[in-house]
Amino acid sequence: MERRGLTKRKDNKERWLLTYSDLITLLMAFFVMLYALSSINARKFQAVALSLAMAMGGGGQSVLSEPGAALAPGISSSTFEIDKEIQELSEMERIKNELQAYIDQNGLNGKVTVTLEERGVVVSFQDVALFPLGSAGLLPDAKEKINKIGLILMKTTHYIRVEGHTDNLPINTRLFPSNWELSVARATSVVQELIYSLNFAPYRLSATGYGEFRPREPNDSEAQRQRNRRVDIVILKSKYETAEPGSQILSSDNINILP
Repeated sequence: MERRGLTKRKDNKERWLLTYSDLITLLMAFFVMLYALSSINARKFQAVALSLAMAMGGGGQSVLSEPGAALAPGISSSTFEIDKEIQELSEMERIKNELQAYIDQNGLNGKVTVTLEERGVVVSFQDVALFPLGSAGLLPDAKEKINKIGLILMKTTHYIRVEGHTDNLPINTRLFPSNWELSVARATSVVQELIYSLNFAPYRLSATGYGEFRPREPNDSEAQRQRNRRVDIVILKSKYETAEPGSQILSSDNINILP
C-alpha cells in the first residue's frame, strides 16, 4: 500500500516533462515557420498577392477555376499577366529610385518630389522650381531640371502625361484669362521642352491642365496654396495607357488635299 502511494506520487511529479516536451515541440514548429516566411520567394509572394487581387476584383470568380486560354504549353493567360504586372512594378520602382537619387544629389527636396501611385510614377514640381509667378515661361535653370529628368524618362517606353495645377487665387491677364489657361500653358511648356531639347517622342507625351480643381490641400494658407501650384509628370502604367487615344494611320480616303 505504501509502495503504491510512493509510485503514484513519483508519476505525478514527472508529468511536467510531458508539458515541457509539448512546449519545446511548439517552439520548434514556430521557429521553423518564421524561417520559412523569412525565406519566401518575393516573386512567388507577389504572384499569389496579384492572383488574390484578381480573384477578388473579378466578381468573386476564382483565377484558378477560370485560368483563361493558354498562351503557351503550361502557361495560362492569368500567369502571363501576373508576370507582366510584376515586371512593370519592378520597372516603376527602378524609375522612382533613379529619379529620387537625382533629386537628392541636386538638393531639390522640397521643390521636387517623386511618388509611386496606383497610376504610375509621379514627379511633382512646385511652380517656383519652374516658372515665375503667374507665368508659363520656364526659368533658365528649370530647363536643365526638365532635361535631366527627361533623360531618365527616355529609358522607359511608357506614355508620359504632364499635368498643370494652380491654386484658387483668380487670374485674369491678356495671356491667361483664368487658371485653366495658365495650368494648360505650363504643362505645354514642359512638353515642348522635352520635345525640342531632348527630341522626346511626341506621341508618348500629353499635356493637360486642371486649374485649381485638383488641389493637394485646402487653399487655406499661402503655404498650402504653394503646394497646390505644381506641374506633375506622370509615367503611366500600361493599364492606364489604354485610356490614351491611339494613333490612326491615315488612308488616302481621309486625307484632305488643299488646292
